[in-house]
Amino acid sequence: MLVLASNSPYRRALLERLRIPFEVLAPRIDERAHPHEAPRDTAIRLAAAKAHAVAVSRPGDLVVGSDQVASLEGAAIGKPGTHQAALAQLYAMRGRTVVFHTAVCLLDASHGATEADEVPTTVRFRRFSDEQALRYLEIDAPYDCAGAAKIESLGIALVEHVESVDPTALIGLPLIALVGMLGRAGVAIP
Repeated sequence: MLVLASNSPYRRALLERLRIPFEVLAPRIDERAHPHEAPRDTAIRLAAAKAHAVAVSRPGDLVVGSDQVASLEGAAIGKPGTHQAALAQLYAMRGRTVVFHTAVCLLDASHGATEADEVPTTVRFRRFSDEQALRYLEIDAPYDCAGAAKIESLGIALVEHVESVDPTALIGLPLIALVGMLGRAGVAIP
């Protein structure tokens, strides 16, 4: 059985694209970055930690963990949580480039084998106005998204350029990398 170690509706919707049966279990881990930890390293560590946390209760299954950390000039940008924090993030990002580090980990809980990868996505934001940022937050309410912008929704209007090897990475689960991992684990897709 495939298990998604996440409570993210975005990751669930992405994994559904593969049309293979899976279950969802929310991991309970501390998602804070370690002191002086690079955003890329945080994403990889947390993706693995989520998979391992769920694998404890699912010892014979394949468990998928994923995490995303955004960074602006090397400094991590988390999920804003509030309107004011989201507004501050958007103001800081306008006209600038943000790198979204999205990591995925596949853990074969039956024998402890893990494979992990990180897929960076570089996003250049437009020089949008204060009013545009406020209207965007009222419509999309992206308070649970790193960087306060939902690219799969109206957040695309704030973006000038996106560069990535996997378009699903920016949404939160790099399916191209995951399909390769699942294939090496013996899961045929499609």
